[in-house]
Formats: sequence, structure tokens, C-alpha cells
Amino acid sequence: MKNSLVLLFSGFFLMGALMACHQKNDKYGYDDTYKTGSASFVADESFSPIIDQEMYVFKALFKEAHPQIIYKTENDALRMFLNDSVRVAILARNLTSQELELLKKKVLLPEINCFAHDAVTLIVNQSSPDTLTSVNVIKDMLNGKTNTDKNIVFDNAKSSLLRYLKEFSGNSKLDQKNIFALKSNIEVIKYVGEHPNAIGFISYSWLLEPDKDYAALVNKVKIVGVKDESNKANPQTYFKPSQNTLAMREYPLVRGLYIINSTAHAGLGTGFASFLVSERGQRIVLRSGLLPDSIPTREVSFSK
Repeated sequence: MKNSLVLLFSGFFLMGALMACHQKNDKYGYDDTYKTGSASFVADESFSPIIDQEMYVFKALFKEAHPQIIYKTENDALRMFLNDSVRVAILARNLTSQELELLKKKVLLPEINCFAHDAVTLIVNQSSPDTLTSVNVIKDMLNGKTNTDKNIVFDNAKSSLLRYLKEFSGNSKLDQKNIFALKSNIEVIKYVGEHPNAIGFISYSWLLEPDKDYAALVNKVKIVGVKDESNKANPQTYFKPSQNTLAMREYPLVRGLYIINSTAHAGLGTGFASFLVSERGQRIVLRSGLLPDSIPTREVSFSK
């Protein structure tokens, strides 16, 4: 009962905020408000599963809101955002100081909110004997310092995952002959499922409650456990990604998801950003299997 009241009052607060901003936007002549109108957002295609879930609920709550999500690689999404083609971007990293300075010169100061945390996940074929690895081995593998005949695959040559792996390994090229860029996360799953000698890097979100069109492919791969030798608490323990291992900082390959809004008015961009970090938006992240940035609380009543 108490939990229901908390959710009810949270809903009233969010609705009240949306109504107030609707009146403010009418005053200044904007076409969109927190909960009405049309707007285009660009998003990293690696995270379409969780973004689609959030957008579905947002549209169901606000029938007059018509946001359009444009899915792109990180490189293309960032280019659209910085060129002012769109003013809301959902990315797997924060902006750099140079990017912030560019927006400042355009008088487009962004509001930046982290709303979820994803795990960069290693997958292998179900028949593979390789079930465990370490941070040091992964770095050596990405730098060509191991004698391996395994093919290493990831989603796209312009993806946020490739950028993450370059930063993680300290290798800005990743041009070894056994490292391949495919076209999508689903292709990575398919390739690894068909090749016992392959290792795939993928966003954890694609392995959680997969859609029917690729669920059978997910059943052909398995997740590799990773240990981090620099973890003082558990240097010899292998962890697989989960909400618990992400929250406890035990799984080492983690990245945040950010919504970056430079619309400079309380429109749909602000409304959707507020929804993502609200209790309801964070519960959607929690149910998806990713780690919400702010874990929703739950009140429990005990009868005497």
C-alpha cells in the first residue's frame, strides 16, 4: 500500500511538472512541450532495446507526444548532434571538453543525465571450452600480444563499442588481421553462434529478453566470466554481467548511458530526459536487466 502511494504521488508530481512547462512553452511560442508535439532525437543504435522500451511507455502515458528516434552509430549520432541536426542525443559516453566548448560557442548549453549502466559482454559459441578470461588477457588479445587463432568480432566500425575497446585496450587502431567489424549486434550474435572459434563483444542489453527474430541466435552463444586483477577486493574472482555485479563494481567492463539535451527549452527533449531519470523510467531500466543510475526504492510493510 505504501509503495502504491509513493508511485501515485510520483506520478502526480511528474504530471504537474509537465503541465507547468506546457504553459511556459505556449508563452514563448514553441511547438512542443514536455508531453505534446513532435521532435527528433538521435540515439546510439547499440541501445535500441532499452530505448524502445522507454519510448513505448512514454508515448503510452502522453498520447499527444510524438518523438521520433533516429538510430545511428555513435560517430554518426554525435555528428548529427554537434552539427545541430538534432538537439537531443542518447550516447554511451559523456561529452568531451572540446565538444562542450563547441556547444557553448553556439549558445547550446546541454543538460546531461546518466540514466543507465551497460556491460560490454564477451560471448563465445556454446561449444567453446573458453568460459573464463581476465582484463589483462583481453587487453593483450586486443593488442595482438597473444598467440590466438580466434576471430574477434564487434558490431560496427563506427560504433561506441569500438571506441570503448580502443580506450580500454590503449590501442587506437585495433587493426589486427583477426579483428573484424560486422554490421550490427545481431550479426555478432549470429556469427559467434555459427563459429566455435570466435569471440564477440556486444552490449549486454541484446542478450536480455531478446526479440523473437533473434532469440534462437542468443541460445547458441554463452557469456564469458571476467576477472579484474586490479580489483583489490576480488582479484582472482570471475564475474559475469548482472545488475548485482554492475552495482557492486565487480564486473569490470561497464559504460554509462547518457541523454544529452541542448534544446534550451522545456520541450519533448526535456520531457523524455526527465522521464528517463524518474522513478518510472528507472524501473523500466531495472526490469530490462541493465543497471539504473538511481535504483528505485521499494517500501515494504511488515505486519506484527
